[in-house]
Formats: sequence, structure tokens, C-alpha cells
Amino acid sequence: MKKNSLAHAATLLPLAIGLAMNGVSSGSHAFNPISAEPASCSQFGIDSSASEALGLASSIPSRTCTTRMSNGFSLPDSACTPGAVNPTVTVEVLRDSSFRTACLRGHASSSAEKNQTYQRYAIEHPDQNTGQTQTCELDHLISLELGGADTVDNIWPQCGPPGMVLSERYFKRKDAVENFLAKQVREGKMSLAEAQKGIGTDWTQFLAASEGCEGAACE
Repeated sequence: MKKNSLAHAATLLPLAIGLAMNGVSSGSHAFNPISAEPASCSQFGIDSSASEALGLASSIPSRTCTTRMSNGFSLPDSACTPGAVNPTVTVEVLRDSSFRTACLRGHASSSAEKNQTYQRYAIEHPDQNTGQTQTCELDHLISLELGGADTVDNIWPQCGPPGMVLSERYFKRKDAVENFLAKQVREGKMSLAEAQKGIGTDWTQFLAASEGCEGAACE
């Protein structure tokens, strides 16, 4: 090998090591140090920072936010977490099998801003809040898979109930509702606006249907 080739290789070696330490090979051309969203997100023409509050919501109040209960499950404070949608996420986008919610996550608000919702609700961030020991989730009231916005007026700490297995936590039960409504929208059985308003108003009204229980037999 010629001396100039050796010198060039020596110059590239630190760069290759640095990329490898960041989980990216030196041959990767898709790496974007600013955004972790999939490279395919641009094809949908969405604005990941766009947000429209549900209803006539104004600014988040300065008072402490409080959760409320409905059908035995917790709901957010409607003044603090009214819910918000991303108007650029259409039904056509949600029906596209290549669409991922990562295209929306982490752009309209930072992790620090989201974590501040614990303080607004006067809820202490639990220790070891992962895996089977997870007791709280910073939940999107209107889920991203339903075109919800990734903004703090659509995020709240959903915690509890205590002493239950992970699958019975409130946020896990709500996951089933989110998946059910997203499927209804994709199949044209419910409009996107109806699903967004419904889950933003009271997600518990869809619990029975999401678990395959409908009609008088479920009462």
C-alpha cells in the first residue's frame, strides 16, 4: 500500500470508531445525528410538530392538575390535558403500512418538557419505572396511532392501580383501546375525528368493545 493511502486510512480510522460507538457503521449513509425518525417519514408529507388542541382549550392552568375517575379508571385533568391532534396526519397516512409513530415522536416536545407533567400533576416519578415494575406512563391522551400530537397538552402521567400485574395497569388497558380505535379508523368503521374526540373525552367508554365485549351480554 502506498504511503498516502496509509495516511488516508489513518485519518478515517477515528471517524469509523466514533460512528461505531454511536451504533452506526462507517458505511451507513442514512444516519442523521439530529433526528432518529425513519428515513421514510418524508414520504408522508406530515409536519411532526403540528398540533391543534381538542375543543376550545386555552393555556395550561397554573394550578395543580388532578386526575379523575371514570368507570373505575383514571382520566387526566381536562384543563391541563385537553388532548391535541396533529392535523397533518390523515387517514390515508394511518392506513399506510409503512407509517410508524416514530415519525411524530420527539419533535414537538422534548423529554424534559414531557417529564414536567409529573410536577404539574404533583405525582412523584416512580423509581424503577420499567418492565414489570412500571407503574406510570407518560401517556398520549390521543394516541399517536390516532393522529395525536406529541405536545404536552396531549400528555399526562397515567399511574396505577397499585398492587396489580403490569397487564392490568391503567395504561396497558388503554393500549387496547388505542389499538381497537386505530383498527376501526383504518377499516373505515369510524371516522378519525370521531375516534380522536371519543378517546380524548373518555377513553374508558371503549373498553368493553376493545376487549371484544358488546351488547347486553356484557352488562
